[in-house]
Amino acid sequence: MLGRIETLGLIQSACWRELERAVLERSHEWRQMAVATAHAGGADLRTMVLREVHEHGNRLAFYTDSRSPKIAQIVACPHAALLAWSVALGWQLRLKVQLTAEITGPQVAARWEQLRSTSAAADYLSPLPPGAPLQGMEPQRGDRGHFAVLQARVLSIDWLELHPQGHRRAVFDEHGMRWVSP
Repeated sequence: MLGRIETLGLIQSACWRELERAVLERSHEWRQMAVATAHAGGADLRTMVLREVHEHGNRLAFYTDSRSPKIAQIVACPHAALLAWSVALGWQLRLKVQLTAEITGPQVAARWEQLRSTSAAADYLSPLPPGAPLQGMEPQRGDRGHFAVLQARVLSIDWLELHPQGHRRAVFDEHGMRWVSP
């Protein structure tokens, strides 16, 4: 990055531009995000690949297996947190989101049609649900997809810049945009 961004509005826009780049560029450090969900037994954290960004709808999308335990967690408690770190930018992004799982419908079908002929489709064709014990190293492929889309409605963005000239932090949420102590 050539210089530091100085205004809150430009920082917020830059966050969304970087998220959009993460979808398009496989090497972008925000492409794989940590996604934390809660459940009665505590919390779970996993890395998920960012698949879509819709700034104007304040939404992100991830793909998952519809049989994953995270689906039940999301139904029971839709609030979640996302975390991304970029060494190149020196930026940490923490997002509070509300998740919904889409398992059926035309939007899911359209995304599956785009994905089904790629090598990534194998992730959703296993006859076993995620976390199930295996008899061998790999399960056989099933003939039907267990594909779901996780929609994350962004409720707040907490941006942190770690910089030799001084750390900065800003929050963007329903109360507006503001600088906060790092």
